[in-house]
Amino acid sequence: MNTEIYIEKICEDAVLPSYAHDGDAGMDLYSVEDVVIAPGQTVLVKTGLKMAIPVGMEVQVRPRSGISLNTPLRIPNAPGTIDSGYRGEVCVIMENTSPVGSGDENSILTLKDKGNQKGTYKILKGDRVAQMVVATYAKAEFHLVEDVSGIGNDRAGGFGSTGV
Repeated sequence: MNTEIYIEKICEDAVLPSYAHDGDAGMDLYSVEDVVIAPGQTVLVKTGLKMAIPVGMEVQVRPRSGISLNTPLRIPNAPGTIDSGYRGEVCVIMENTSPVGSGDENSILTLKDKGNQKGTYKILKGDRVAQMVVATYAKAEFHLVEDVSGIGNDRAGGFGSTGV
């Protein structure tokens, strides 16, 4: 199923998202500026893009697995949702989970540094920082009832009831 999403480049260096391979669900999002993220710090990484998303659709912003594996950088609200009514710049919230005071104070790491090293990281202009997935959603209609136990099938048990 194809969906039309209209994209505006608000920065000359912005890179349009595209699928790397047939069958891919995600498209990479790129930084349009250098951003330093100190241990314990959370920042917005700008993509230089605005989108018009159809009603009934959302764009989800998700981590890239290589960044999650090789660095302490995380997208704390993953998956982030871009709603159809949002027309601002698409940004990625990124957090450096390194302990405050960790790493060599004179050394700044980049996404090319492997081994999940702790310390200050510098996202470089043009780095792939996240991926986006286009998804449909259902609009819920809520009905207040006295008791939900007789509606549908109750599998019983609470959180963690199926084990680990």
